[in-house]
Amino acid sequence: MLYTILIMNYEEVAKYLKKQDPILGRIIDQTSPVKLRQSGNYFSDLVESIISQQLSLKAADTIFRRFVALFPDNEVAPENVLALDIADIRNAGVSYQKILYIQDLAKKTLESDIIFEQFETMTDEEIIEQLTKIKGIGRWTAEMFLMFSMGRPDVFSYGDLGLRRALQNLYGLDHEPTYKEAKKIAERWKPFRTIACCYLWRSREL
Repeated sequence: MLYTILIMNYEEVAKYLKKQDPILGRIIDQTSPVKLRQSGNYFSDLVESIISQQLSLKAADTIFRRFVALFPDNEVAPENVLALDIADIRNAGVSYQKILYIQDLAKKTLESDIIFEQFETMTDEEIIEQLTKIKGIGRWTAEMFLMFSMGRPDVFSYGDLGLRRALQNLYGLDHEPTYKEAKKIAERWKPFRTIACCYLWRSREL
């Protein structure tokens, strides 16, 4: 998968976040600057997201590689998905339920219910609304798509357990933060909440 690094002064963003939130700043000082990327294939990214649901990273990577290998030139495109035999997809390790989700995504893409080319001019919430019409894609998956496929800079995903636990640990909470508590902390990071979230995820590895 080809990704483009989005042009931004990431060192200045890091300085801004440190000024806004000294607690997050301690993590920023311990790691290299986060850089946002934009994918060249939104459809393939969403298929991978569906396949990865409720699987370990290693298992998801293995199954997705087998799935990609089913296509001519490894091109994961909606018309190619619908041309595949379900038994072949199942043999790659994809569950029947996820096959239905992937087929629904492919059909909606071909029927122009989902037009990826229009996403660049849409707001984050408009994209989330579009994506959650697809079977098997909820708000969390849509938010991860905005962050890691589109490189949208100001997304916060309360639904992510890792982020909630990082907030609890970093900010000395004796409980997992409520939505209201998490939102209040994240307000400090605007308009770079995506980048702040990446630092939070990194904090769990330090």
